Amino acid sequence: MNYRDRITANHQVMLGKPVIKGTRITVELILRKLSEGATTTDLLVTYPTLAEADVFAALTYASDLLATEEMIMLNDSRRREYRSSTYRGY
Repeated sequence: MNYRDRITANHQVMLGKPVIKGTRITVELILRKLSEGATTTDLLVTYPTLAEADVFAALTYASDLLATEEMIMLNDSRRREYRSSTYRGY
């Protein structure tokens, strides 16, 4: 699936967070609801403008973003710094 067809980011919409095109539904919201136990059907009922493909696009976007994440170990082994690369797949 090419999530770029369904996800966009614009600094004038939801402060630039990735959203489902044509909505103000953020990828973050979809992931949070799923992590809280909501099903795809729950999301589709709660957000009628959402399509099942939008939910899968959000998951694909998140997995691609995490695939480019790097962990950098600092000199002090008790501290870790996490950062994402400059990848912006939307």
